[in-house]
Amino acid sequence: MKIHVAREDLLTALQRVQGVVEKRNTMPILANILLEAKAEGLDIVATDLEIGMRGLYKATVIEPGSVTFSARTLFDILKEVRHSEIEIVVADNHWVTVKAGKSQFRVVGLPSKDYPALPTIEREGLLSIPAQGLLQLLKKTVFAVGEKDTRYVLNGLLITLIPAGKKVTIRLIGTDGHRLGWAEQELTPDESAIPSSELQVIIPKKAAIEIRRLLEEDDKEPLLGFTKNLLILRKSGLVFTSRIMEGTYPNYQQVVPKESSKKVTLNRSELEGALRRVSILSKDKAHAVKLTFHPEYIHLSSNSPDLGDAEEEIPATYHGEIFSAGFNARYFLDVLSVIDTEALSLQMETPLSPCLIQEPGNPTFKAVVMPVKV
Repeated sequence: MKIHVAREDLLTALQRVQGVVEKRNTMPILANILLEAKAEGLDIVATDLEIGMRGLYKATVIEPGSVTFSARTLFDILKEVRHSEIEIVVADNHWVTVKAGKSQFRVVGLPSKDYPALPTIEREGLLSIPAQGLLQLLKKTVFAVGEKDTRYVLNGLLITLIPAGKKVTIRLIGTDGHRLGWAEQELTPDESAIPSSELQVIIPKKAAIEIRRLLEEDDKEPLLGFTKNLLILRKSGLVFTSRIMEGTYPNYQQVVPKESSKKVTLNRSELEGALRRVSILSKDKAHAVKLTFHPEYIHLSSNSPDLGDAEEEIPATYHGEIFSAGFNARYFLDVLSVIDTEALSLQMETPLSPCLIQEPGNPTFKAVVMPVKV
């Protein structure tokens, strides 16, 4: 195998796969990428057996062939060299020579036959989704997905497709039991892509994060689809796949509070700044901050026997009895970081009931934070 490829194209490919390749050495070959040189160009493949990515890149193929070798090593080489063209030559013993100008590197490779095969992907039945729309859905939900939660399905993002005539609503839900993000968008796809009934799948958090990174590259419209056990995303010559998680997602509808008479409206930036300041003296595991709701302001306070106490007041509009509730400041700040508007509303029935956080006039986004005892 012998190819010439532009450094920028190869660097882009390597940046894309860094989050996909397996870093835990369960199978050494999963830390590698597969390079396949063929008439159309250079195919670069990465997988950790749960998610996979395949992309075709422009290259001058002098001798076709294939090899697999360390994704991290090639990425580190490309970051340091400055020559615009890279030559890659693979010897019969799978050693890979990378040349860039006067620099030359010889890297140990492995035979391509040992690399796990990606699943065969059909082209039919994929939904066309605005890139920025899907990106916003992910940003507003992935933050709430669990991290190594003992409840397996909470480590995944729930995607629901709800057909209604010629339209489909795509809804994303993320929760770890302490906070929840709900975001949805209505689409008008090709009729062939509309599911016959409501479809629900759970994808791993890692897959959701990688899709978000791909969407952040440009505004090119992705195609999204599902098979029995796979999510498929096509975009700009790339095919991304993710295994669908098995299990039943909890009934999130029960957790989201209904509209309440106890509604507080306030400024997002003011609440965010006050939470950051007051939580400085709340370094316990719960990062607990107490919020007391008054008709014209919110009083925030924290107390730590080892550090001291802090308090602050911010303006707010509230019509009701004075009451207090405690929250994990970090969880609350995660929600505030994905809200686009300066105005927001908080609603909760009792000091121990879930707090519903919304953007005024936007029914397509809801967030919930569970209270803590203070």
